[in-house]
Amino acid sequence: MDLATQLQTSLSSTTTPVPSLPWLRALTNSTRHPPPPLASLLATARTRLLASDLTAPGLLDAGYAAAHALPADLARTHAGAREARLPRDVVVQVLDIEDVARARWEQVEALEALARGEGTRGREIVRLPAAAAAAAAGGGGGEGEGGEGGEEEGVVTGGGSGRAGGRAGGSSCTHKLVVQDCKGQKVHAIELRRVERLAVGKTFIGEKILLRAGTVIARGVVLLDPAQCVVLGGKVDAWHRAWVDGRLARLREAVGADRRE
Repeated sequence: MDLATQLQTSLSSTTTPVPSLPWLRALTNSTRHPPPPLASLLATARTRLLASDLTAPGLLDAGYAAAHALPADLARTHAGAREARLPRDVVVQVLDIEDVARARWEQVEALEALARGEGTRGREIVRLPAAAAAAAAGGGGGEGEGGEGGEEEGVVTGGGSGRAGGRAGGSSCTHKLVVQDCKGQKVHAIELRRVERLAVGKTFIGEKILLRAGTVIARGVVLLDPAQCVVLGGKVDAWHRAWVDGRLARLREAVGADRRE
């Protein structure tokens, strides 16, 4: 078998979505000659795949996409059903994430403080350099809002106990997500039990998640359980930048709507 077929066969034995042969052939044709070892090509294919939009034409193998998409009209079909379960494994990508256990006005205050270059550590105000403030407001990576980072030269590099640092990944968080399957169908998902790799400031927009068969759907909402939820990683850079840039505006709008109600 050719190199692209070898890559597809190897990827099909993992939890990574399986790309199409034309996509893999384009990848192998763009590499140096002679090509690098198979293990290196597999790592490259996986990285590029997880950084891509799952709905992009020709990205995924047609058979895989058909077998790993959400049931048609999931949200509408199960909106009135008390409980149902996914009949098969489904791969999705994250379009939005929010910590619903934390008041929106508190999140707005935290982001505004970071925009002013201020963070909080207990009752002490800590001045943040502009780059550190932007990084903390934008999130991303393993050390974002409320990670376990340390402190150096008076700069908050992880999340302290203050509001501006956030509580990313804390046990008291409950996250609500909007996810999308490879067919473009969108559905809401919420943590039934804490999934450690999901958090504002830790989870990237475009990150891929594998929902195992048997995952519970309650009234059209996917209930996330660590036993049936595999976070695969990845990030769609353009999506994540746009989400970060618009995050404060969205929170302000939501707070205003809450007050009007």
